[in-house]
Amino acid sequence: MTLKRKILLLLIAVLVIIQFFRPALNQSSAETPNDIFVHYAAPDSLRQMISTSCYDCHSNNTVYPWYSNIQPVAWWLANHVNEGKSELNFSEFATYKPKKADHKLEELIEMIEKGEMPLKSYTIIHGNAKLSADQQKTITDWAKGLRAQIQPNIKE
Repeated sequence: MTLKRKILLLLIAVLVIIQFFRPALNQSSAETPNDIFVHYAAPDSLRQMISTSCYDCHSNNTVYPWYSNIQPVAWWLANHVNEGKSELNFSEFATYKPKKADHKLEELIEMIEKGEMPLKSYTIIHGNAKLSADQQKTITDWAKGLRAQIQPNIKE
């Protein structure tokens, strides 16, 4: 057996073995009691926009694509989701202290206005997650209004 063939067989064996090591799924069965929309009013159209464009990475309920069942892609997705949730988690938003909630909304506005969210790598595959200019304005206007609600509760 040649060296190339041995390396190829080893690589195939490793790829098969890693399929048995799967990360935990980021899925909850229902809207959590700390979800932003449980505590702050928003029109259904806005809720749908944010759900479609943001919740896969920024909530406790990711809708996984078919390729998430393949390792090491699932590990990469799990890391991506965990990182997104560490930056902003809509499902846990009500647990944030007012100062932190205000800052998270400020960052949300900035990222959307700069066109950095949703990520280009995400919208390539999830075309429905792309936000039009009107949708961006709707979300940022809502977030600015929500900041105005939260800011009086900030204690230094």
